[in-house]
Amino acid sequence: MQELNYDENPKVSNHKDEVISFKCELQENLQKAMKEFVEDHPNWDQYRILQAAIAGFLMQKGFQNRDLTRLYIGNMFSMNFKD
Repeated sequence: MQELNYDENPKVSNHKDEVISFKCELQENLQKAMKEFVEDHPNWDQYRILQAAIAGFLMQKGFQNRDLTRLYIGNMFSMNFKD
């Protein structure tokens, strides 16, 4: 199975945003599902999935922040918000 790359991706960063790379272990089933999803949906990548998932989780847990909401909606709908 192809391993996912967790290095910084210039596509997800812009001049204003700071990007922090991190390494994490994923269960094999989760990694397979993510890989299949990316193969079936070429406009998504592992960075976009993880950003949307983390932002969505934080929003569901009650964390409210305009930048977080923009990141979540931008990832979910391929939108790029500018101030």
